[in-house]
Amino acid sequence: MNPPTIKDVAKAANVSVATVSRVLHNLSGYSEKTKKKVLDTIEELGYQPNAIARGLVNKRTQTIGVLFPNVSSSFSSELLHGIEEVAHEQEFSIIVCNTVADGIRTMKYLQVLREKQVDGIIFTSELLRDEYYRIIEEMKIPVVLVNTYSQKYQIPYVKTDDRQAAYQATDYLIQKGHRDIAMIAGTKSDIIAGIPRVEGYKQALTDNHIDIDESKIVYGDFQLQSGRDAMETLLANETRITAVFAASDEMAIGAMGVAYEKGIKIPEELSIMGYDDLSLAQMVYPPLTTVHQPLKEMGRIATENLIKLIIGKERVSSNIVTHHIVERKSVTEKA
Repeated sequence: MNPPTIKDVAKAANVSVATVSRVLHNLSGYSEKTKKKVLDTIEELGYQPNAIARGLVNKRTQTIGVLFPNVSSSFSSELLHGIEEVAHEQEFSIIVCNTVADGIRTMKYLQVLREKQVDGIIFTSELLRDEYYRIIEEMKIPVVLVNTYSQKYQIPYVKTDDRQAAYQATDYLIQKGHRDIAMIAGTKSDIIAGIPRVEGYKQALTDNHIDIDESKIVYGDFQLQSGRDAMETLLANETRITAVFAASDEMAIGAMGVAYEKGIKIPEELSIMGYDDLSLAQMVYPPLTTVHQPLKEMGRIATENLIKLIIGKERVSSNIVTHHIVERKSVTEKA
């Protein structure tokens, strides 16, 4: 049986479709008796006004587009959890787009979101290029950045201070007595998170009078397999290292897997530290010491800010969220 339509409501209540629409949107032009009759009929029939019909009045579709470079990653999953929570609370739907590494599908999905007439966009973990910004400007809808920011455009963002967080992670290892510290870095050209985390690592070494050895820095792409590959490279270099700081938990876990396969005990022979504090960090053995960034909360903040912009309630500001080190079992003091 097909769900009831607005025409069914009008026929059952013996009023016009226009009257039902006016009642639904709390407009004037009918009596209290008519209003009660229409509302009682709506309840009796179980009529649910659809998003398109609502959009004809409020000019909104109650949908938000979310762009992720890797929607299947644990990082994206935890961000999305926070995004969906707020969207559900505010009666918005989410369209998730997987732009793939380096954003090779970003232009395509921005066009899709334009066709879907989304009310706003949450743009994550990628540089906001000029061509992306031009499309968003043409759409005339708000956007909030998560885990990224724009030096060129005044767009609100939600992220951690990557440079400072990497500095503190490296300094933490130094305070544990480690001086031969390697880094498994993110994408080498990434100015949003890759480069700042390397800068933080190097600055911590310099401030503690430790020479920077470029051979101890190996680049990946924040994903697990690149962590495995980077660890293989570090071990093949035969450079003395007692600790590894990885710029993501997934790379750290990949590195731990290689160490385990080669009989290297963690943390007794090699300390490993990650960045993100994904749920996976607590599941591996030994549990991973890492930098916590509140991914779910970042998703919530971004969505709350975007909805404020959509409904035009107020201006919003950017948010640098607080990070901290979570001590578990993958790092030990160097004897």
